[in-house]
Amino acid sequence: MTSHSSPVNVVSILGNDYSLKAPAGQEETLAQAARMLNAVLAETKRQFPTLIGDKLMVLAALNLCSRQIEQQREHQQVLEQTQAKVDATVEAIVKTLQAPEGLG
Repeated sequence: MTSHSSPVNVVSILGNDYSLKAPAGQEETLAQAARMLNAVLAETKRQFPTLIGDKLMVLAALNLCSRQIEQQREHQQVLEQTQAKVDATVEAIVKTLQAPEGLG
């Protein structure tokens, strides 16, 4: 039996190093996620300088989740708008194709 273990990546969050395994090809995504989390933690710390440890981490995580939810909502709106445009275009094409020839 062959074992394909993912390499261990070390990321630093709030001054603590974490050894994490990322699926093959996802190492850069893990590094980007760690950078994003550290940026949000720094931003949250600037806004709430008295927060430390778990409270800081939870508030930063909630901020990230809020951003994700907002992006999902915006994405859904864009999808709905795009679908409406596609539907209108298809309807116009169908009407054009069904129109009797020679009436112009």
